[in-house]
Amino acid sequence: MNPAEIEQARFNMIEQQVRPWDVLDPQVLQTMQQVPREAFVPENYQALAFADTNIPIGHEQVMMNPNVEGRLLQALAIQPDDSVLEIGTGSGYLTACLARLGRHVTSIDIFPDLVETAAAKLAAHDIGNITLNSGDAFKALDPALRYDVIAVTGSLPVLAQEFHHNLENGGRLFIITGQLPIMEARLITRINENNWSSESLFETCLPPLLNAATPTDFSL
Repeated sequence: MNPAEIEQARFNMIEQQVRPWDVLDPQVLQTMQQVPREAFVPENYQALAFADTNIPIGHEQVMMNPNVEGRLLQALAIQPDDSVLEIGTGSGYLTACLARLGRHVTSIDIFPDLVETAAAKLAAHDIGNITLNSGDAFKALDPALRYDVIAVTGSLPVLAQEFHHNLENGGRLFIITGQLPIMEARLITRINENNWSSESLFETCLPPLLNAATPTDFSL
């Protein structure tokens, strides 16, 4: 596609996919307009850069549908001073959106090659308020560290409290939980040291995080 066609495709993505999913926050819409999604899509999937579909990025992982990305960003209500943790760097596109909205993003992915590729693309677009790490979030994440916002980009078969305690009081966690055929996106908000609220947002499907707990892990 030439530059004019790319901009038209981006406009159509926002107006025909993202807005109809009740993504109306002007900051989120502006972010998705200005972050070049096509730059983060694998070369052999460029034709799908703005399509209403999950895009494979390797290791059986995917870029989320644009409408899901928009709902995630809107639900987290990211403020300019917010510290953000992203579990699952993936392509780096959502990392770029989070970084545009918040103060600093710490992102971790279990696949070193995805981290390396994302780092190069983020650097190429002068996105510097990020720290990228490679590792298993279930093992590498320091339980003492806290964030205003946590975005988990893979699903969890079981909604345990792996990341709840890494929220600041008032912090927000976006998470997708469940197993096929039905998974549920939820917004978890930390009320105080010992209490969290949970809100159901929508149904969707997403590959699970590696090493996430399954129902059999809780069987007697």
